[in-house]
Amino acid sequence: MKIEFVDIINFRKLKSCRVDFSEKETVFVGANNSGKTSAMDALVTFLKKTRHIKTTDFTLSNWIVINQIAIDWIKNKNPEDLNLNIEIWHPHVPAIDVWLKVEDNEIHYVSHIIPTLDWSGGRLGVRLIFEPTNIERLYKSYKSVFEASQITCKSRKNGNTLNLWPRSMREFLDTEFKNHFSIKAYILDPSKSNEEKPQDLPKNLEPIDGNPFDNLFKIDIIYAQRGFSDPNSAEGGINNDRRLSAQLRKYFEKHLNPYELPDTNDLDALEAIEAAKTAFDDRLKESFKASIGELEGLNYPGFSDPKIHISSKVNPSESLNHDTAVQFNVLHNNLNTDDNWFYLPEKYNGLGYQNLISMIFNLIRFRDEWMRTGKAGKKSESSDRFIEPIHIVLIEEPEAHLHAQVQQVFIKKAYEVLRNHPNLGDKVQFSTQLIISTHSSHIAHEIKFVSLRYFKRTPAASINDVPYAEVVNLSNTFGDNSDTAKFTSRYLKTTHCDLFFADAAILVEGPAERMLVPHFIRSKFPNLDRSYISLLEIGGSHAHRLRPLIEMLEILTLVITDLDSIEKDSLQKVRPEKGKNYRTGNDTIKSWVPEKTKLDDVLTVENEDKVKNKLVKVAYQYEINVNYLGREETTIPYTFEDALVLSNISLFKGKTSATGLIKKMVDAINNSTIVDACQKMFNALDKNSKKAEMALELLYTTEPSELEPPQYINEGLEWLQEELNNKQKDYIIQNSTEGGKT
Repeated sequence: MKIEFVDIINFRKLKSCRVDFSEKETVFVGANNSGKTSAMDALVTFLKKTRHIKTTDFTLSNWIVINQIAIDWIKNKNPEDLNLNIEIWHPHVPAIDVWLKVEDNEIHYVSHIIPTLDWSGGRLGVRLIFEPTNIERLYKSYKSVFEASQITCKSRKNGNTLNLWPRSMREFLDTEFKNHFSIKAYILDPSKSNEEKPQDLPKNLEPIDGNPFDNLFKIDIIYAQRGFSDPNSAEGGINNDRRLSAQLRKYFEKHLNPYELPDTNDLDALEAIEAAKTAFDDRLKESFKASIGELEGLNYPGFSDPKIHISSKVNPSESLNHDTAVQFNVLHNNLNTDDNWFYLPEKYNGLGYQNLISMIFNLIRFRDEWMRTGKAGKKSESSDRFIEPIHIVLIEEPEAHLHAQVQQVFIKKAYEVLRNHPNLGDKVQFSTQLIISTHSSHIAHEIKFVSLRYFKRTPAASINDVPYAEVVNLSNTFGDNSDTAKFTSRYLKTTHCDLFFADAAILVEGPAERMLVPHFIRSKFPNLDRSYISLLEIGGSHAHRLRPLIEMLEILTLVITDLDSIEKDSLQKVRPEKGKNYRTGNDTIKSWVPEKTKLDDVLTVENEDKVKNKLVKVAYQYEINVNYLGREETTIPYTFEDALVLSNISLFKGKTSATGLIKKMVDAINNSTIVDACQKMFNALDKNSKKAEMALELLYTTEPSELEPPQYINEGLEWLQEELNNKQKDYIIQNSTEGGKT
């Protein structure tokens, strides 16, 4: 049995959001504020129930309708017209649909949530919804306090307006939520589980009693522990103390303590503890004999020959509660290991490794509690509770605990640790599903592509709407194109998957652009510089291979590439010129944007036609005007390097002591005509030219602010900056003028 997917409904910006779960690990990725943490909180809130839903957990725009329901209640003077049906609340309150994949031999686990006798196996769904516990009581309670506040306000004789609580249903529920709302469960129709949107509940459907997932799920959580103003920071509980000694002590108490339900394996330990206690008590009596004798001779009124007895208590668990309970041997050759001065307390180990060890031990403890290992199993023998078939482990932003170097170690080992038990491993009787949210490209780098779930932000589209999140299942991104999927996954692994966390992406042709474009952004485009831009060096011949991923993620992308002009009937590279019947050899230009092959067509494409779906813009060289030796000339750059020189002629002319490719460029622009200059630059830019060295030399000898970006790159960065500014205008909220603010 496994959770196949969940639909999160009306929870913060997750208006209606489907999250598919992988068989093993599922990793939530996406840019900041894209909904990853909201999804984790929804799972914790509805499944673990360790935190309470607050008014701020409702999708913001839904309060407009909810407040209107309350307004209609107050306005209604005819009880027969009063709408107190629970169905009017269902489209606007937080909920989660949980869909299970159930095998035939697992039906005994789920008999209580099978919808009909006709169910023949497969999927089963349950909706957990946060709704009014008793809608009539909610109506009466709200109406009484609202009308009382209005009467009080009207009683003021000075005519001044005074707004008393509650001005709206939102204000009322800010303080009265727990008294009027609770989570209820409804069985869903499996025949409608393939619909894109969550199904509507039938009218008058009765909720089921109790928790439908009792005895089905064991849920464990490791929180991010952000600190500061984290609203969930107080919920970490047992995870707050990350010292291994603390983890060992808790594990000992639950699974190993010989005093708890002792068996024959504990007798030696108990005998040794008792012997130590007796010897220690004898030593105490001897040591305190003189002092206690003085106390017994006080003959204080009310005492009759008081006899003081000293008895120690040996608690094995407390013996682990000190700074040196866990130590690390600093010798690797196992020599002199009996000498204490070769051991250091755990606090002297690196913080990243302390946290790694602690988190892994947490996973061990979660697993062994689930499998009833040791004394935990004995305690449960008298209980009728069986081992839950599904173990769900939620880990929020493990990078908050771990250094970059150990993040990859953790993610490689986490699931393996959770299955390292004789009853688990590759067996299918019990399922483990690990769900992780992360901002770390190091973690995304180590996870299989099919396990990634990308959260993408979608701005509000209309008045009174709010931005919302959608989830992309990356296992479906490439369809049947296995070659493209293989290339993309391999390429992204070489770049540590920054793309999944970026506000926008820039794909560049080569190392020179990769080094200089960030300097153009820092010196010329301050708004872009404040954004998280993923800069990928992929080359014009391969950029189009990322097309399925970029279009699926809907991430703003600027492709900075070259014309790659070639002769009509061969692959011979030529300097770009109009009217020569040349072609472009660039696959991105030919197959993505603007989908042109003839060079003359490529050069005459309008700027707006270099943009596809308002999402991707391709920037490449085209005919420009150049002031050359005091004359206005037109020319077409061949590649980034000569376009950079033509945009900064005066600067390059001043580099008289330059060497390498820069010297060749300087020599070229000292020719008497622009045609000769461009031809000599074209000749210099052969396959052996050291373009990266040219970029490094420019960074070393030139202030970035002095270097003007080529015109085609400038236009591309301007487009990206403007689109990012528009994309970041998330909220379009209009205040309601009736019944209080929304």
